[in-house]
Amino acid sequence: MGSGGEGEGEGEGEGAAAAADKYRSGVLLQDEVEKNTHWRHGGPPTYDSVNLLFEQGRTKEWPKGSLEETVQNAVKSWEMELSHKTRLQDFRTINPEKFKLIVNGREGLSGEETLKLGSYNALLKSSLPEEFKYYKAEEESFESSHDVFRSAFPRGFAWEVISVYSGPPQIAFKFRHWGFFEGPFKGRAPTGEIAQFYGLAILKVDESLKVEEAEIYYDPAELFGGLLKGSPISTASSSHACPFSH
Repeated sequence: MGSGGEGEGEGEGEGAAAAADKYRSGVLLQDEVEKNTHWRHGGPPTYDSVNLLFEQGRTKEWPKGSLEETVQNAVKSWEMELSHKTRLQDFRTINPEKFKLIVNGREGLSGEETLKLGSYNALLKSSLPEEFKYYKAEEESFESSHDVFRSAFPRGFAWEVISVYSGPPQIAFKFRHWGFFEGPFKGRAPTGEIAQFYGLAILKVDESLKVEEAEIYYDPAELFGGLLKGSPISTASSSHACPFSH
């Protein structure tokens, strides 16, 4: 979404000593609170590429300190933790004991379950019949799921808040997730076009604004519609064969 998720799953560049990120809290290695954090790739991530994509493609620029900006940055920070921290105890954006993620009304996932699956698999689990599944979350690991989307979106998968309907303790908002399909996806050639989807989310937060429950609603077909426009790679490559080879 970042949704997870950032839905997230925004940019994936790792750096041993990342500079402070203006959209995400808790990514400084030298931050006193983070010095004992267990990072998935040895150090905190850098988000330069996806931050640029975000700034070039966002449809809203929220005033500093506004509820919209606060929610947007909080969700980006949560997605960063979900993608890059390996222990729930190191998360600063959620209440680990109470946290639950509910996607499209399915049974809620605990913090540990969400961390094990990863943001993409948690968001893309589906009860559709096998022949209609464009992406089979149950066959993907945390690492393979991130590889699939990092390949399809080399510049990252940006995320923005479109509008906020209510403030704490129950924050309801609309979001947009987008990237440019510039790398292969599940045997399909890239189109270079934008692939995006919109969704709604409700976050239940405690008095320190840590998330206790996240409900996300969106249509996966909106995302996969853009990704399935790519030609099967075997067809795409043969169509570029030398015209004199026949």
